Amino acid sequence: MPLWGAIEAGGTKFVCAVGTGPDDLWAEVRFPTTTPKETIGRAIQFFQQQKKEPLTAIGIASFGPVDLNPDSPTFGYITGTPKPGWAGTDFAGTIGRALGVPVGFDTDVNVAALGEYCWGAAQGLDTFIYLTVGTGIGQGGMVNGKLIHGLLHPEMGHIHVPHDRDRDPYPGSCPFHGDCLEGLAAGPALEERWGQPGETLPADHPAWLLEADYLAFGLVNIIYILSPQRIILGGGVMQQRQLFPLVRRRVQALLNEYLPVPAILDQIDDYIVPPGLGNRSGVLGALALAQRAAVAASQDSEN
Repeated sequence: MPLWGAIEAGGTKFVCAVGTGPDDLWAEVRFPTTTPKETIGRAIQFFQQQKKEPLTAIGIASFGPVDLNPDSPTFGYITGTPKPGWAGTDFAGTIGRALGVPVGFDTDVNVAALGEYCWGAAQGLDTFIYLTVGTGIGQGGMVNGKLIHGLLHPEMGHIHVPHDRDRDPYPGSCPFHGDCLEGLAAGPALEERWGQPGETLPADHPAWLLEADYLAFGLVNIIYILSPQRIILGGGVMQQRQLFPLVRRRVQALLNEYLPVPAILDQIDDYIVPPGLGNRSGVLGALALAQRAAVAASQDSEN
């Protein structure tokens, strides 16, 4: 069986794994995200230490922004990230040169969406959204069976949503936009607004009604634009499971029966859902991305 490598690269930590599939991981390691040289070096060292079988390919799920244009001279780079020291890092190229295998490279949220498509809550679908709500808000997904790319990559966490400053005078935490969706609803906004981490707030705290409102406004815009067959909500903030019924009801209220389809009118519990793979969507999606990279490299060699 081919042996695949996976890197889930977050701004806080890296997760690296090798295996033949989602149910057969041979080794896994986690370590903090420090400098590019140290962190990427630790990932390379981990893969070099796996002696059972040679790696066939590696998939990288990276925090961003990143360059996903294969024709660009900076393809595989982390570009204008606010993460200190990481802007302009040749991530995919460094891994590929060190290990001599094909490398698949995409955003962390797109790769998590791929994991859900292959083995999780998006199986059998071809148009869906994966939204992660944690330290930031990121979005990935597929349209007509293809991961969403384009001019750069989607940044739906930075869409602007209604902000009632009488109800919520908090100005927002986004360093670029202030009160975009991420600036109002990501983990840092919860903590700054209420003076304590979101996970320490009780389930009946008014924070969660406000949070559900902001997330529902964002989701309704996404529903109108992309018409996804399902919305998957992951990330640390969505571990507060009381949010799911609040968000679902608010989405229904905002849509106001404008989209009279059963998925929204009668089956919304199956329409807005948590990840089927839990917190494993990213690293398992990176395995699937490695498989795709190997197929693409084989086709390129044949041509």
